[in-house]
Amino acid sequence: MLQPKTEQDKAKIAAGRKAIATYFRNDMQVGLGSGTTSHWMVRLLGEEVKKGLRIAGVPTSNATRAVAIEAGVPLLDLNDVTELEVTLDGPDEVDHQGRMIKGGGACLLWEKMVARASRRMVCIADDTKIVDTLGRFPLPIEVIQFGWHNTAYQLQKLFTEFGWGEVPIIRRGGDTPVITDSGNYILDCHLAAIADPDRLAPRFNEIPGVVEHGLFVGIAKEIVIGHADGTADVEVY
Repeated sequence: MLQPKTEQDKAKIAAGRKAIATYFRNDMQVGLGSGTTSHWMVRLLGEEVKKGLRIAGVPTSNATRAVAIEAGVPLLDLNDVTELEVTLDGPDEVDHQGRMIKGGGACLLWEKMVARASRRMVCIADDTKIVDTLGRFPLPIEVIQFGWHNTAYQLQKLFTEFGWGEVPIIRRGGDTPVITDSGNYILDCHLAAIADPDRLAPRFNEIPGVVEHGLFVGIAKEIVIGHADGTADVEVY
């Protein structure tokens, strides 16, 4: 039995329950997101599987894989799937156009790969994650370990081009760095506000050493927003 501890937990559960009821059907192959909202959703999905729902999921992190196994959700490897029907995944922030910052759990590379392998990506969020402008949450950038100081320097040059001053770029974990499931570092970029995420997002791919970035633009077309009273809304962009 799921036991939410906070009002935010209740909202996350509401979003997960609504999303499962709206988007998951028997015999689907689906993407299972990472982070706290997604993990509530996976636990709820496990309850539906016990009731007879036939479904198999591709996890977007080792952490999600562990939650799914504990919940009894059948799993697939992305290598064995041509295309997933839908992925449900949560944001660190999402704006009113469905653009997101993701990567607070250091899973952004796998999350984006699974999302792009899906016909449909649906954002699931509690209502505190909705923002007018992205950027208050630091933007995660996944980089290879080799030469990461230089990669951070190249990122600073890009931010200067876009009109920011000196941007704090911090390796997550400091002297004991966080290592992603793919063996990389995370650089958290404290931008405060991102005025044009659509123009910024593709520029990261020009920097050698950058594996992936946490701006998810043009990926989610729908969002399920959960509230602490147990209700949830679906918005389509």
